[in-house]
Amino acid sequence: MQPLESIEPLGHAIAMLLPGIAARADEIEQARHLPADIAQSMALAGAFNILRPKSLQGLELTPMEMVAVLHAIARAEASAGWCAMIGSTTALNAAYLAHDVAREIYSDPHSITGGVFAPMGRADDMGDHYVVSGRWQWGSGSANCDWLSGGAMVFRDGELQRFDNGAPYHRMMIFPADQAELLDTWHVMGMKGTGSGDFTVKDIIVPKERSVSLIADRPVEQGALYQFPIFGLLALGVASVALGNAAGALDEIEALARAKKPQGGQRSLAERGVVQTELMRAQAKLGGAEAYLRECVEACWEGATHRGELSAEERALLRLAATHATETSAEVAKTAFTIGGGSAVYMTSNLQRRFRDAHVATQHIATASSVYELVGRVALGLPTDLAML
Repeated sequence: MQPLESIEPLGHAIAMLLPGIAARADEIEQARHLPADIAQSMALAGAFNILRPKSLQGLELTPMEMVAVLHAIARAEASAGWCAMIGSTTALNAAYLAHDVAREIYSDPHSITGGVFAPMGRADDMGDHYVVSGRWQWGSGSANCDWLSGGAMVFRDGELQRFDNGAPYHRMMIFPADQAELLDTWHVMGMKGTGSGDFTVKDIIVPKERSVSLIADRPVEQGALYQFPIFGLLALGVASVALGNAAGALDEIEALARAKKPQGGQRSLAERGVVQTELMRAQAKLGGAEAYLRECVEACWEGATHRGELSAEERALLRLAATHATETSAEVAKTAFTIGGGSAVYMTSNLQRRFRDAHVATQHIATASSVYELVGRVALGLPTDLAML
């Protein structure tokens, strides 16, 4: 993994926050959202600004630099890393907006944005604006956002509009966060501190220029980052958080193994051969997943920087590597939890939180097991809808 300190000045600012975030892990989980002061300190450090265009005072990091930042935050505390990931990837909307509109929303480098791509809303086309209503699930980090966005099916004169291929037409609607109502629905097993509850709006006005189609529109910004597939970047963000959380789980079990002596035993866990073996197997698995991810990202970055586009095969490999990394990370977190023994089951143990967070990450649609089928169709040359690849 690229060292965080190599990304300056952002790396130093983020690194300074990590011990404090890690120390408040229990508080974050109990609050079921990222406390406002932590979110604000992360925003001031630049954690939500990593993918915004430089034209909007954004950092416009490379994909591997994004991985390093999100990995480091999630290694300290996974929910904080997840909120940074969502805030960063939703800010990619800025690259698709006209510059004057983008400046209105994204020019403050310390603002926080969030949202949900899934088209769970309805947008009625009224000529120069949409009237939008909807309820969206998985609104991670919404409590700290200045702007939110939600996917919405577009209707004109009561009729659902469609893409050229016949699929329902939908766009991301972007609106001030205070126009939405946040609902207390986030009662879950893991990633509790992300505050990923539902949010809803009713008959709000969204100017047409404040909407984007991440499928049909082309980015206004010309940087190589914005030639990268947006759903690939989202999957890469999920994988970064998962890898960081798994690294944190290994940190936890290594410290515990040195200190803990099983009941009735004289040797520490670290002195037991089975612990040494399983820990190194886990480390090798995690390192292998990271290396494969880096290899695929670097190949795709080459395509983005030199050709201005990625082939279907490259996009598929990116999603495959991200899904594999997320899945492997969950296996590693499970190994750490298992080695921890009885003490790991207590809520006072960080190992059980790492285990739960890891397995929630595997459920994200961008890295769920269904991705294997999608990329398998590409690999086998079968007809495939590439819109979400």
